[in-house]
Amino acid sequence: MPSTPLTSPPLPPAAIHWLAELGIGNRQQLNQVGCITAFLQLKAAGHTVTHRVLFALAAAARGVHWNQLTDTDRQDLLQQLAQHPPVALPPGAETIATFMQEAIQLAEQAKQAGEVPVGAVVVRDGLIIGRGFNQPISGSDPSAHAEMQALRAAARHQGNYRLDGCDLYVTLEPCPMCSGAILHARVARVIYGAADAKTGAVKQRDQPVRKPPA
Repeated sequence: MPSTPLTSPPLPPAAIHWLAELGIGNRQQLNQVGCITAFLQLKAAGHTVTHRVLFALAAAARGVHWNQLTDTDRQDLLQQLAQHPPVALPPGAETIATFMQEAIQLAEQAKQAGEVPVGAVVVRDGLIIGRGFNQPISGSDPSAHAEMQALRAAARHQGNYRLDGCDLYVTLEPCPMCSGAILHARVARVIYGAADAKTGAVKQRDQPVRKPPA
């Protein structure tokens, strides 16, 4: 499906430029990230954004003018904003490429072992503290997905199952099992390489979870 560029209106020209710096250049990408997360990322980047920009983002995500939002729409957006956890800026493109390449190399190990080729790494403060690749077949373990292996290794490294401040890079969108473990571990962000239409379970809307920018 062709992408739909963001336009002014409803968005101010400056906001379109700022969003592009975050890897959000069209309506599909805005909907994937979520208007609340995009708004908070703009704030985290140091831009001065008001609730009017939030309403413009919501309108752009829907493909309508901001004045078509109802009072109920606006109140719902403000309530979602108030309830949303803090959002940090996504990693830079170079950082994503570096750690995703590590995950790809692990996926290759899984492929060579006859497994579904998925690899994952957990990163904290710029260092890999956990690595994993798919091993359900070789380990006779249905839970031995790449993400689970990487989370276990990272937890052992930290001496704590809670992985606050850590990012997980994985070559394929996590499944429901892995997504539950990621949430339980308090992982800050998930960056995945390819969506999984069949079993992918990452909640992409209005959460600090992103794919690499196109």
